Amino acid sequence: MAGKKEQHVDPWTAEAAEGESSIDYNKLIEQFGSQRITDDLLDRIEKCTGKPLHSFLRRGVFFSHRELGLILDAYEKKQPFYLYTGRGPSSESMHLGHLIPFLFTKYLQDAFNVPLVIQLTDDEKFLWKDLKAEETHRLAYENAKDIIACGFDMNKTFIFSDIDYISSCTAFYYNIIKIQKCVTFSQARGIFGFQESDNIGKIAFPAIQAAPSFSNSFPHIFGEKTDIMCLIPCAIDQDPYFRMTRDAAPRLNYPKPALLHSIFFPALQGPKSKMSASDPNSSIFLTDTDEEIATKVNKYAFSGGRDTLEEHRKFGGDTKVDVSYQYLSFFLDDTEKLEKIKKDYESGTMLTGELKKELIVVLQKLVSDHRKRREAVTDEIVKQYMSPRPMNFD
Repeated sequence: MAGKKEQHVDPWTAEAAEGESSIDYNKLIEQFGSQRITDDLLDRIEKCTGKPLHSFLRRGVFFSHRELGLILDAYEKKQPFYLYTGRGPSSESMHLGHLIPFLFTKYLQDAFNVPLVIQLTDDEKFLWKDLKAEETHRLAYENAKDIIACGFDMNKTFIFSDIDYISSCTAFYYNIIKIQKCVTFSQARGIFGFQESDNIGKIAFPAIQAAPSFSNSFPHIFGEKTDIMCLIPCAIDQDPYFRMTRDAAPRLNYPKPALLHSIFFPALQGPKSKMSASDPNSSIFLTDTDEEIATKVNKYAFSGGRDTLEEHRKFGGDTKVDVSYQYLSFFLDDTEKLEKIKKDYESGTMLTGELKKELIVVLQKLVSDHRKRREAVTDEIVKQYMSPRPMNFD
């Protein structure tokens, strides 16, 4: 008899183990060799910044790290560091799951007052998806509008398309080929699971995602400095890229990047997998209308409620698997209200339909507000964010 299928997480796939209702993040920490974010670290972040913790930290959305303590050490010594995150542009609009790292990175930029680089991996999406290079390049600029609408400081934010930046910045390309020389095919295959049938572009790509971790990849910001530390907020499925990067860094005499890992934003169908741009019914997009949001939540959002009203009133709902509650735990700012919803749903006082109604109101406002900000982002504003220029990082 075949054994139970284990959970599988890599940069392209996130699936819970057979028979399990969600991803086991404790197992991922053990498997990847990262560390859980402790209360002591949370207290230290709050003390360093003098600002309240983001709800994503308080609620464990960002739950794991690599060497965050070294970043806080540097900050306390008034040594500079910078932020790096990214997006793979494969769809016209981003969805709610894509917002998570950007909303959190916005908090980090404001709290620590540091520069930020945002990589748009249009080359990656061409290599992995059935899309033309010209189309992924166009989508990068469309996605940049969604990212800019999150409110990043233009004076401290550089957004770049790989296709553009590799062809224009020698220092960036130097780092790419230096990293490529440090990693054997055997190592890349072990980390990423590459097959002999994969195109060679896929095998070479990880070095491109690694290169922004090193400050001299951005001479317009840091000049030739190689000692400025980098902090990367990302979903934990991106960690393999940066395990490779951290292995290569000492050989290049660069500091290892530090990381903050988030849990996955679940698909509407349930927390066994993450939201996907390729399945419109699994996702709430930032272009969805109020009516589309209500329809998707009511029709597709996996319920933790019981089979009958009588059972629900007696036994209550399961917030661990209920997608509407999970989404509220990401986006409902009012912690007191969230706790009351949890109590009422688990006791059976609140029904699934009522819980979905609460979520619809929150998401309609979130998406509507974002859409208005995005409409104000002109092509000229995008050009400014995506133009290499000096920044003040002292």
